[in-house]
Amino acid sequence: MIPAAALSLSPNCVVQARRHGGRRGEATPSCNRARLVVRSSAAPAETVAKPDPFATKEKYSDSDPLSKFMIYYFSKVMSKQLGDKPYDGTYEGFVELSREIMRGRSTKQQQETVAGVLGSLLPPQAPERFRRWFPLNKRNAEFNAWITTLGFQWLVGPADVKEVDVQFEGRAEKWRSGVQIKKCRYLESSGCVGMCTNMCKIPTQKFFTETFGLPLTMNPDFETLECEMIFGQAPPPIEEDPVFNQPCFSVCNVGLGAAAAGREALPCPKLDTDRKI
Repeated sequence: MIPAAALSLSPNCVVQARRHGGRRGEATPSCNRARLVVRSSAAPAETVAKPDPFATKEKYSDSDPLSKFMIYYFSKVMSKQLGDKPYDGTYEGFVELSREIMRGRSTKQQQETVAGVLGSLLPPQAPERFRRWFPLNKRNAEFNAWITTLGFQWLVGPADVKEVDVQFEGRAEKWRSGVQIKKCRYLESSGCVGMCTNMCKIPTQKFFTETFGLPLTMNPDFETLECEMIFGQAPPPIEEDPVFNQPCFSVCNVGLGAAAAGREALPCPKLDTDRKI
C-alpha cells in the first residue's frame, strides 16, 4: 500500500511544454518520461507474537466405547510395567502413568519400558503376522495411515490422512500414507517435550520400523502441537532429528527451572538424560 505519492516532471518536460504552447507541467509526446516519486510514511511492521498453543485446552468426552476401552487397556498394561501401579481408567490417569515411567529412569530405560508396554498389547505372533500380511508397499502404508486416524483419536485427537513424498525402491513417490494430527492430545496434556519424544515418538517409530517392518517417521511441531506421521519413511538417527535439540515448554516444571537459571534456549534435559548440557 502506498500512503503518499507525487508525480514530478523533469525540467526538459517543462521547457518542451512551453515551446509547444502547452500549459505549465503539461508534457509533449517527445518529452522525457515522468518520474514517479513515492514517499512512504508507513510505520515499520511490528513483530507478531506467536500464539500460545496451551492457551486454550481442547475438550474430549471419552464417552464412546472405543475410547473407554483403549484408555483402560493401555493403562492396565502400563500399570503392570510399573509393578501394578494404581490407575483410575481416565485419560488424565493414563498421562500420569506416563509421568511415572519417566521418574527415576534414564532415557534408555524410559524407551525400553514403553517398548515393553507396546509389546504387551499384542499376542506373541503379532509382529511376524504383521510383516507377512503387511509388507512394505504403498497400499499397506496407506492402510495403516487410515487405521491410525480411526483408532487412535482417543490418544492424539482428531487427525486426517494426507499425501506425502516417500522414497521407495530408489524413487520418489506420492503416497497418501501421511497422518496430520491437528493438535496432539498427549502432547497438550503432558506439556513435556521429553515425554513426547521418549514416551511416544521414538518408541512408536522403533516399534513400527523394527518390530513390524513398516518404517514410520513422526514429526511433532512444538509451536502448534500438531504432529505429522509418515508411514513408509524411515526415521533419521535421533542425533540428527531436530527434536533432539528442542527446548522445554514454559508450562513444564523442568522448563521453568531451566528458564529461571537462564538456560531456556538449551535442549530439554529429559530428551537425553546422559547428555551433558
